[in-house]
Amino acid sequence: MNEIKKVLICGIGAIGSIYADKISKYNHSDLKILVDKDRLEKYKTSPKIFNGIPLELDYILPEENNFTADLIIIATKSDGLIDAINNIKNFVGDETIIMSLLNGVTSEEMIAEKYGWKHTLLSYFIGHSAMREGNKITFDGVGDIVFGIKDKDLTSIQDIEIVKNYFDKVKISYKTPENMLRSYWLKFMLNVSTNQPSAILRLTFGQMRENPKFIILMKNIMQEVLEIAKAQKVTDTETMIDEAISAFNTMIPEGKTSMLQDVEAGRKTELEIFASTVIKLGEKHNIPTPYNTILKEMIEAIEFSNLL
Repeated sequence: MNEIKKVLICGIGAIGSIYADKISKYNHSDLKILVDKDRLEKYKTSPKIFNGIPLELDYILPEENNFTADLIIIATKSDGLIDAINNIKNFVGDETIIMSLLNGVTSEEMIAEKYGWKHTLLSYFIGHSAMREGNKITFDGVGDIVFGIKDKDLTSIQDIEIVKNYFDKVKISYKTPENMLRSYWLKFMLNVSTNQPSAILRLTFGQMRENPKFIILMKNIMQEVLEIAKAQKVTDTETMIDEAISAFNTMIPEGKTSMLQDVEAGRKTELEIFASTVIKLGEKHNIPTPYNTILKEMIEAIEFSNLL
């Protein structure tokens, strides 16, 4: 494949809606949104409202088999990933490129386990928080998809240029760092150190930045992630904490992390891909993770109360 035309998006929450809106405006007829029957009925009666405008999208069910995607973007929450991996099966061809915009550092491993690494890219979204309230999503347009390959011996390097060409046409902002694995873990460091404590303390980005005690806490959490990143063979780690803090300082003051939004809405959080992953990798490499252990226990207590 030399050019992306047909695109499938799985998940139109806070992040998926950003790219469903952009791609639909560029070429509505070649975009499909993968949903189950329950969501199909829900979106028909109550469509997503993106920046005040209803998203008019073409939906497709997992059992349909008349659409092969050139690009699949998975943007579900982490607890929907397994279903997404299974549900995209009928739309994956020999040259289909798959990108996952989920938080964490495990989704691509799970995707590649079923579909292989040849066309599975490492990718993530970074930018200002998209705010979700019910079916309404607001986003100020500041954000990039960062993508690349894990290993040039496993993944087609040509896929990077194919995706870049398509994103240029659609006007999707992106970055393709030379050391993608390092960038991938840098985003993970930022997520783990801000999403979790903000969800417990109920702080916006501005409130976090104004609190010197929070900054100390955030750096200690980052240090745990840094030690595990080194054990995972991430290179050039010396300035990762400084860079993560610089990214943190660009967030809009009134913005809220996705985990805080989940807690406030009474939804299940992405704890499994944050603290739980850090703790498991810490055990694997014999690295202590006391901060993430406490964060996990506290968020589990909040979830228990929210989900009663």
